[in-house]
Amino acid sequence: METRSLAPEAVPKILMLDINSDKGELAALIGGIVGAVLLALICVMAVLMWCLSRHKGSYSTNETDDHDDMDDDDEEVFQTNEPLTVDEDEEKVRKVTADTEMYGFINSCLQSLVMERFGQETWDKLSSLPGVQETFMTYTVYDDILTLSLVGEACSLLGVSADVFLKLFGEHFFVFCKKAGYDTMLRTLGGNLFDFIQNLDSLHSYLALSYREMNAPSFRVEMTDDGNMLLHYYSDRKGLHHIVPGIMEAVGRDLFDSIVTMEVLNQSVEDERTGKREHVVFLVKQTSGACKSTVQVFCSHREEEFFKRMRDRYVSLAGKRSGWDLIRALALSGKGSHQSTFSPCYPDKLWMEEKSFCNAFPFHIVFDKDLKIRQTGVNIQKFVPGLQGRDATLDQYFIIVHPQVTITIESIRKFINSQFVLKSCKDTNSSLQLRGQMLWMDSLGCMLYMCSPKLRSLQELQDVGLHLADLAQHDVTRDLVLLNQQRLAEMELTNQLERKKEELRILSRHLEAEKEKTETLLYAMLPRHVANQLKDGKSVEAGEFEVCTILFSDVVTFTNICAACEPIHIVHMLNSMYSRFDRLTSVHDVYKVETIGDAYMVVGGVPVPTDTHARRVANFALGMRIAAREVTNPVTGKSIQIRVGLHTGPVLAGVVGEKMPRYCLFGDTVNTASRMESHGLPDHIHLSPSTYSELRDTGFNIQQRGQIEVKGKGLMTTYFLLGNLSASEDDIMGREAGKTCLYKDVLHGQSEKDPGKEP
Repeated sequence: METRSLAPEAVPKILMLDINSDKGELAALIGGIVGAVLLALICVMAVLMWCLSRHKGSYSTNETDDHDDMDDDDEEVFQTNEPLTVDEDEEKVRKVTADTEMYGFINSCLQSLVMERFGQETWDKLSSLPGVQETFMTYTVYDDILTLSLVGEACSLLGVSADVFLKLFGEHFFVFCKKAGYDTMLRTLGGNLFDFIQNLDSLHSYLALSYREMNAPSFRVEMTDDGNMLLHYYSDRKGLHHIVPGIMEAVGRDLFDSIVTMEVLNQSVEDERTGKREHVVFLVKQTSGACKSTVQVFCSHREEEFFKRMRDRYVSLAGKRSGWDLIRALALSGKGSHQSTFSPCYPDKLWMEEKSFCNAFPFHIVFDKDLKIRQTGVNIQKFVPGLQGRDATLDQYFIIVHPQVTITIESIRKFINSQFVLKSCKDTNSSLQLRGQMLWMDSLGCMLYMCSPKLRSLQELQDVGLHLADLAQHDVTRDLVLLNQQRLAEMELTNQLERKKEELRILSRHLEAEKEKTETLLYAMLPRHVANQLKDGKSVEAGEFEVCTILFSDVVTFTNICAACEPIHIVHMLNSMYSRFDRLTSVHDVYKVETIGDAYMVVGGVPVPTDTHARRVANFALGMRIAAREVTNPVTGKSIQIRVGLHTGPVLAGVVGEKMPRYCLFGDTVNTASRMESHGLPDHIHLSPSTYSELRDTGFNIQQRGQIEVKGKGLMTTYFLLGNLSASEDDIMGREAGKTCLYKDVLHGQSEKDPGKEP
């Protein structure tokens, strides 16, 4: 501790006193000096005693195997004492008794952890589990099995052990709570880690007003004689204690700028009134930037505050007094300091009548070490008849809801710093619960339970038969019920909004799926850019295309086949053939214009112009001939034969009609292509001179047919397309997934364009 001395200007004046000065004044001076020294010693001892009481006295007990304050923390998920394999983790999850429920807030936190740390794809895999939703509603209760399954599958999918994943979840849970609006609430729990943990029960008690079904673990913290901090953890869900180190490390790092490490000292399962509860004892070590413990930092801070007050007092007096007067004033001023010398004053007797006390505190119970009831408030007598009976005991009329301990005086004194919730067990028609504080009166050997009804809403007030007038004017329960009534209404509204939001999300997803189906059908009927313009209500202007290649095909002897077969057989044959042709249009990126009966029409270079239009249509024609051989003639039982004709030239393209609009081609090129098909031979691909010019020297095997008379055209030199020397049959049919691209403009030109847009 730093040594404090008098100011230099005060000392010479003391030494310069005349030796012959009045003996009375000298005695007064000596007495004043002694008094000042004693005052300083008293102040130092007060600081030391205060630090010692914080270090030992306030950390009341040193029992490492006793129960925690039973309260509500975040919900968790797993168990292991030593590192487990993924298979062992899954087996552990399956064995956990999941007879409780968790709120959607916990599942939302788990979803947030997976998405932020491991990506959306990982969550999509987890959400494919039965019963898992894409989103969770905050105030909706979900079965524990769902959360445990998510954790087990996450461990299996990520290849990590449960303790690692749960610790990670604990860290993320603290951050998630801050983002959810609990930041200020968490920061006000305590000025250090010890106080923070000690007040978690109060936080859970508040949260229970909103999360009524919450079944959270319980915590109790204590300091040992050697200065170690022990954290006791209790939970009905066994094996989830790995979450606790993650939470506490995040709390220490974010709220107290310190490093927290935790070590499991003991783990056991204990029998309680509500069943078996897991009890884990952690050794908590906390270091700050200056490597000081919480207690050391806090004591040092208090010492600095004390000496700062002393310096301020000296400075305020130094300008007015000097020498002995200064010392005497400084000593006298300390006597009136309530902050440093305050001690409570108690009356010799209690100036309050027994009747007035019972009326002023209508909800209180006094009972002795044998639980025999000695005194009760007037309203407890009213709503719990029989308490004033001669041999009435506390356990006859009440059970302890929180903390979940046996109702004995020893158990109650062990949790004397906890909030106690008692429930009436005599009146089955009323579920009156009392919440308050236990105070041990050592001189009387009795316990005072100062309480008030535990109520969440006006409806509960009516259910237990109470009125606001039954609550004392000073009881904050009156205000709490009214405020929480509004809070519950807001929660219900929030819950309804979340449900509506979820319904809208599902409807939107279904609508999107139906929209995709509609667009797929529309794009199959019209070019994409044309369909988009029509959807936007725009008119589609007809466009000229300087060059394109048009193909027509038909089935040889189709009329005879129709005459010899049932209509259904014709439909099946055409459907089988056209389905194969349609697939080839996607392989070679040509546009199917229409089908009329057995006639099939496609075009290359429209609606998206391309330099390889002739090669695309030529390869498509070769593929058609191969595909047609896979279709059976219903009359002969053999493969059908087709005629194919190609011609290259300019066209005009546009949308005609409003009902069932079609994208049609107009021009002499269409007529000439149709003549090439009708003047062709079975199982042959007939080319016009212009198409031959486009395909010449491009790797195709072409044979000259010679001059023929074409209706409306006169004599024309035409050609037969026999095959493609640079491409295999699999390439033409698109059977190989990793095939080499047949068209250069796919790489150099068109790959950079949107094929759905008209250039």
